[in-house]
Amino acid sequence: MFGGRHMRGLTQETAKPVEVGKALRRLLEYFRPLWGLLTVVVVLVVVSTLLRLAAPYLTGVAVDQFIAPPADGQPRPALLEWLLLILSPVKGPQDVSQATGLTVTMLLLLGTYLLNWAATAGQFYLMTLAGQRVLLHMRTQIFEHIQILSLKFFDQHEAGDLMSRLVNDTQVINQVFSGGVVRLASMSLSLVGIVFSMFALNWRLALASFTILPVMLLTTTVFSRRARAAFRRTRQTIGKVSTELQENIAAVREVQAFAREDENVAEFETVNAANRDANVQAQSILSAFSPTLDVLSTIALAVVAGYGGYLALNFDPPLVTVGVIVSFLIYVRRFYEPIRGIANLYTQLQSALAGAERIFELLDTEPEIVNAPDSIELPPVEGRVAFDHVHFAYKEDELVLSDVNLEALPGQTVALVGPTGAGKTTIVNLLARLYDVDQGAVRIDGYDVRQVTQESLRRQMGIVLQDTFLFSGTVMDNIRYGRLEADDEEIIAAARLANADQFITRLPEGYQTQLGERGHNLSQGQRQLIAIARAVLADPRILILDEATSSVDTRTELLIQRALDELLRGRTSFVIAHRLSTVRNADQVFVIDDGRIIERGTHEELLAARGLYYELYESQFRRRV
Repeated sequence: MFGGRHMRGLTQETAKPVEVGKALRRLLEYFRPLWGLLTVVVVLVVVSTLLRLAAPYLTGVAVDQFIAPPADGQPRPALLEWLLLILSPVKGPQDVSQATGLTVTMLLLLGTYLLNWAATAGQFYLMTLAGQRVLLHMRTQIFEHIQILSLKFFDQHEAGDLMSRLVNDTQVINQVFSGGVVRLASMSLSLVGIVFSMFALNWRLALASFTILPVMLLTTTVFSRRARAAFRRTRQTIGKVSTELQENIAAVREVQAFAREDENVAEFETVNAANRDANVQAQSILSAFSPTLDVLSTIALAVVAGYGGYLALNFDPPLVTVGVIVSFLIYVRRFYEPIRGIANLYTQLQSALAGAERIFELLDTEPEIVNAPDSIELPPVEGRVAFDHVHFAYKEDELVLSDVNLEALPGQTVALVGPTGAGKTTIVNLLARLYDVDQGAVRIDGYDVRQVTQESLRRQMGIVLQDTFLFSGTVMDNIRYGRLEADDEEIIAAARLANADQFITRLPEGYQTQLGERGHNLSQGQRQLIAIARAVLADPRILILDEATSSVDTRTELLIQRALDELLRGRTSFVIAHRLSTVRNADQVFVIDDGRIIERGTHEELLAARGLYYELYESQFRRRV
């Protein structure tokens, strides 16, 4: 919100390993309120898994009993007896014709596929619904947390990276947990069911089918470890892309003013190329992984076909039927598909967990400025402000303010002047408790600002900054931001008092004119007048003006100054100004240099003292001449 000597730093993430168990448990907590919905999903997963397991079995039954039935005199398999009883409840099991049995079995097989489709569609719809609810809650939680973090946090973190956590990292979590969890559960159940079914059909063929499994598990482990590191890099690089993008969009005017388009594009290409390389590497690993598993699963099919043929042709009676071999071929293909899918999902899960750790790191960041446990509501104040031996540093051992003492009486206008970086903005930052003092105290009407709630403190303050921030919306909405419950008449009255009504009524739609991002379709002076109207509407007891007229022309400055004169009347005001002509009427002027108050007095007194204030005033006067 305020400028000043902030320590802006680019955050760099380290490629630390993901704490899978901790992050996963914390993610699952978001699904706890949806247990009823998830119970239905679990039931549908179990149903669809059983239906998928039934399909290969029914295919084998059709082959053995109706396409290539047992020779005359040989008994039908025991499992087929109850199935035929279901198919022909009226006739005896032996009276069912091949055509009738095959037709009914195929209809039953078709029914399993249709029901499986319905159950699968239902579970994915419900899980997507649950995932979107979790995504809504998570993004709201992140946004709420960002709103309460202290300014010191934003001094050290780029906005683009924070946006990436809110948008990109939550989305990759949603992609995995909306559909991925369902697929993971379904495939895991399928694996267990397939193993059971294979051993139930023929244990010899089942053991032969699993000969490739150790090689596949080893391959999966190697590929997953490499993919996990690769996807972690993609999460880091996309955050840097977002940071670069946000910064250049916000600074587009400066970019064009200095003709830096080509250089900025080159810098963005470098960052974007790093993200491209990370994604290519991750996808290359996955691309190599899938064909490898396909080869291994094909080898497993060859083993089943070869060994099954051996058991069927070299033993009398055969140790396995053709229908069982057909069922096994389907089961083997379906057995290795879940393994491949689980491996892929495990890799994607690592990407989601890497994003989750970035989110939880943000959510676990505690704001430095919090209400004290015994804080009280600040009652309506008169506006007496005192700084009592205040020391402050943004960084340890680098004092920005040193032993600052000042007092402003109710209704007084206090001017803070001095060279750039002297500590003027830091003083008003401490007054609004955007930072806390390291030593000493800031008091309003005798209340230490650390002992009252932030809401009650800032509710009685108004702020007009040099770089006015206007939100997307109407002019009226932006003025109403000072007091949300204000009606239209109060807003118009505030605008008139701030000398903003004249230019607002000339806008295409008056007070309902839509403003662009940051109000860029208005001039700097017009934005300042709207900011002043916003402060007038808030009717604060303490007013902070930070370089409110430094970026406008002389004519607009006079217009703004008249509005400020109305705004300052009867309020305790802190005015930061480089143009010393704007502080002539201040009740007190404090000259700040290198974090200390070196002069204090009225405008005339400081000129007469011929100190730093006199030098600053004379240098500005000579420049105007």
